[in-house]
Amino acid sequence: MPKVKVDGVELEVPAGATVLQACELAGKEIPRFCYHERLSIAGNCRMCLVEVKPGPPKPQASCALPAAEGQDIRTDSEMVKKAREGVMEFLLINHPLDCPICDQGGECDLQDQSVAYGRGVSRYDENKRAVTEKYMGPIVKTVMTRCIQCTRCVRFAEEVAGVPEIGAIGRGENMQITTYLEHAAQSELSGNVVDLCPVGALTAKPYAFEARPWELKKTHAIDVMDALGTNIRLDSRGRQVLRAVPRINDDVNEEWASDKTRHNVDGLVRKRLDKPYVRKDGKLVPATWSEAFAAVAAVPHGGSVAAIAGDLLDCETMFAGKALVEKLGGTMLEGRQTGLSYDVSSLSSVVFNTPLADLETADVILLVGTNLRWEAPLVNTRLRKAIKKGAKVFAVGPEFDLTYKVEWLGNDAALLGKLPQAVVDAFGKAARPAMIVGGGVLAKDGAHGDTLALVETLGLMKDGWNGYNVLHFAAARMGGLMLGYATQGGIKAVAAAAPKLLLSLGADEVDYAAFPNSFKVYVGHHGDKGAHAADVILPGASYAEKAGTYVNLEGRVQRGEKAVFAPGDAREDWSILRALSEALGAKLPFDSFDALRAEMVKAVPALGVEGLADYGWSSPKLPTGATGELASPIKDFYLTNAICRASPTMQQCSAELIHGVEFAEAAE
Repeated sequence: MPKVKVDGVELEVPAGATVLQACELAGKEIPRFCYHERLSIAGNCRMCLVEVKPGPPKPQASCALPAAEGQDIRTDSEMVKKAREGVMEFLLINHPLDCPICDQGGECDLQDQSVAYGRGVSRYDENKRAVTEKYMGPIVKTVMTRCIQCTRCVRFAEEVAGVPEIGAIGRGENMQITTYLEHAAQSELSGNVVDLCPVGALTAKPYAFEARPWELKKTHAIDVMDALGTNIRLDSRGRQVLRAVPRINDDVNEEWASDKTRHNVDGLVRKRLDKPYVRKDGKLVPATWSEAFAAVAAVPHGGSVAAIAGDLLDCETMFAGKALVEKLGGTMLEGRQTGLSYDVSSLSSVVFNTPLADLETADVILLVGTNLRWEAPLVNTRLRKAIKKGAKVFAVGPEFDLTYKVEWLGNDAALLGKLPQAVVDAFGKAARPAMIVGGGVLAKDGAHGDTLALVETLGLMKDGWNGYNVLHFAAARMGGLMLGYATQGGIKAVAAAAPKLLLSLGADEVDYAAFPNSFKVYVGHHGDKGAHAADVILPGASYAEKAGTYVNLEGRVQRGEKAVFAPGDAREDWSILRALSEALGAKLPFDSFDALRAEMVKAVPALGVEGLADYGWSSPKLPTGATGELASPIKDFYLTNAICRASPTMQQCSAELIHGVEFAEAAE
């Protein structure tokens, strides 16, 4: 480890570190625009200049200069100060004075650094250049006159998203950043360029002109759009969430978020259920809470009670639902709405066993029946990192553009029983092999057993390494499995039992035609499929309107906080179930959210410890011999749940990016 001096303080830095990183280790702030920790080094903004001895007597770009033994680095000399002032002056030559009307105001790196490191006056009075706006789709709004050509967006699109369609045209003063042919950015991660942009050139189109950052209340939450458990911050004003942005968590989402995570929030205020409804003469009519509870209490169920959990639920709601069903004498609980009925006798055989951060170190990977770009976009970015380090990827299933080189073996489940010898040999030589099993496998009889049989064949279990991974795409799935929401035989078995009283806890993907004789009580937040089929609607809270515990696909327990209140008469789900239990004469033993959480942790201790739950490893003996094609369970990435279907932004993304509808943008 080389020793360097930073402003007179000697320290050791890791081998391969840059001078900029050495300065930060010493606690010095180094201004920068083009440098980003997770992107390749460009060295083109020159804002990070420092003085380094021995070396030429001039300022040097610290982001691109390796730290070496014996360097004496100055970050506060007069030379450095003047150099940074000069760079800032040049950057502002053509920058428009848009601060009062710029959406980036208050969160703008250029604004902050011009105050901290600029001269405060400009000597230029020539006309500023202007650049025509570019169209980048429904997510990203452009004002390219502000662009300082740091190329962060270009590098992100190529290196992280893997869709290299943002680039530069022209040279010098005429250089412009644009998508090729100015079409919409075809990436499910395109919204991240808004966070990366250090000026207001790229901003969030749905959030444009909605609020200033200092007006917003910021709440830590967990995303429920997929099973990854992306750590997000919900920014709200009054009773409305205005935007969702990612929080840094290197173990889960790094600092990225999918476009669905970022921009579903406009669906939180549309198609909302804000009062109870009771079906009378075939029509749902508004009712009071007491009328709705009385209608449920009048059902002669005789213990024939079942609960179906939706994809967006927190563990507390599922636990309260389970407790109510058991109090009423029922036993049927199910969360796999679309008909999956895989074996859950061993949770380790249905979880993502390799920690996400470790997945980057895998050297041979087999994908089975999964479209990672849609089922878990940020797992896909981890695989891209592994491939950059030399990993080889094989796949069985329908072919998709996963943004990296994949050797497709075919789409026949029978391949799992007789993999090509080249694949077996590659795994035999692998130090950290991994297999990722998608929803297409869990829906195919025998395929789950076939993949478990490959654990030994491919040597997926090594000392300190478990390479068998099942990829879920519902945020509530792992929490539901831990709480017992998995009836043997799945939803078909529940339907065959014909429960007299069916509690639908935000379940919007169920085929309710299979429950013609059940009295259906829907506890949820949107007027979607579940509400349309219900006999009684009890308006609940979305993920933004309640605190909750969520378990992600790798079994990581995380907790989100309440950002805003639910609209109208809607209440938090657990409190609805508590009040309903009293109306049904089966009072639940908790009167507060904390008491409910304590009961849940007592029943399932793993839900009380934030972090990775330990399931050990056991492989059940399951039927094998699957044949036929594997199908992808997601048909439209942008419309997978009730919140997305209510979101105008997600509707436009679906129309334009999935179905090819063209949206003309008015000339300005």
